[in-house]
Amino acid sequence: MSRPPLPPLTAETATQKVRMAEDAWNTRDPARVALAYKIACNWRNGSEFLEGRAAIEAFLTRKWSRELDYRLITEDWHFRENRIAVSFAYEWHDDSGNWFRSYGNEN
Repeated sequence: MSRPPLPPLTAETATQKVRMAEDAWNTRDPARVALAYKIACNWRNGSEFLEGRAAIEAFLTRKWSRELDYRLITEDWHFRENRIAVSFAYEWHDDSGNWFRSYGNEN
């Protein structure tokens, strides 16, 4: 994996960075996705609070064992110098064949 663009961001590099993240998430490889975060990062997903890459990797392993055929689509919504806001949609199905879709925005 090549290094993502670093700030200050342009329209082109912000889009490139968002695409690289989307591609990584769509591999459904928890170790690969976790590498994009700092070793000692803090993460929140709903009511769950995570600390560090190992916790992120464990969370994603659990997530993708339940969320089958997970597929993420992101779009850079806004950027400025060293910040990016994205809109996202992802879908997946459970082991009974029920499909789910979620939407949101994230900084």
